[in-house]
Amino acid sequence: MPIDPLLSAARALWTGWAGVPVSFGPVGGLNVVVSPESGMCPPGWVGVVALGGSAIATAPDGRTAVLVRDGLAPLPPEAVVDADVVRQVLPVAGLLGPAALAYVSPVHFRPAEAGVPTVERLPGGHADLRDLAASVGEEEAGEAGLDGITSPAFAVREGGQVVAAAGYQLWPGLAAHVSVLTGREWRGRGLARLTGSAAVAHALAAGLLPQWRARVPASRRVAAALGFQELGAQLSIGISRGTPGASGPSSG
Repeated sequence: MPIDPLLSAARALWTGWAGVPVSFGPVGGLNVVVSPESGMCPPGWVGVVALGGSAIATAPDGRTAVLVRDGLAPLPPEAVVDADVVRQVLPVAGLLGPAALAYVSPVHFRPAEAGVPTVERLPGGHADLRDLAASVGEEEAGEAGLDGITSPAFAVREGGQVVAAAGYQLWPGLAAHVSVLTGREWRGRGLARLTGSAAVAHALAAGLLPQWRARVPASRRVAAALGFQELGAQLSIGISRGTPGASGPSSG
């Protein structure tokens, strides 16, 4: 049966970021490869991505790859990115995620209606964006990743203050990794959808594949409202240094 073009495009991104040749196998399968320079996870960690019923994983060395293969290969694809399940089968020192992975094509994109409030375009790194990030705290700002965008920022102001903004970071493979952030007092008013819509429209016009990676249910709902399809999830795993024959997560 032919693979959906959106799923095929998403898989191509992650196999490219793996850093070495790897492919998503048959439904229910997991392919594990050794890739010390993997872009799927922090250095020294294990990166796991499940998309469309199969999964790939990168490990920093051969012995860790064997450990991961033995622990995760018997599991169904959705379980290899389930933090609770992974803790039961691997010696986990740290976890990042899981985060849902969603993508949208031009034909399925559902843009927010233009109107009030007006969406303003700002250069990435603008001081008003930094003020917005500071207003929500380091953890939430880091989760949104607005400081890393390479696109223009699409922002909404209230009383001269930027209260919501979105943009995207250009990733290898022509991916647009979308970032959205709304000030705490302004949530629930549709501003994330409004600004996110502008960022996604800009990415699609540039011929990019928008990627929405989220852990928070509210963010996932915004993506769905814009027409994104959740195709899978990503998890990064730090393996305990105390495990015989396995490498541990780097200090970075």
